[in-house]
Amino acid sequence: MTTFDEQYPNITRWVQDGWIEIGQDDYSRSFVRVLDIGGLIWESEESYQSVTEALADADRAIAQAASELGLW
Repeated sequence: MTTFDEQYPNITRWVQDGWIEIGQDDYSRSFVRVLDIGGLIWESEESYQSVTEALADADRAIAQAASELGLW
């Protein structure tokens, strides 16, 4: 069985200093939001076929953002 850390390594690394919000709220229609102390880094689509798909999308986006920001 694959662990969460193995399946989503970038999310696992991100939440050491940043955070992720899952679910819609009054301020955004996105399903997943990736944030750090500076604010919003990435915002997902409104809906996904599954939470697994949404988390995979977030994991890819975090990898790209971390690379662009020179974090890893």
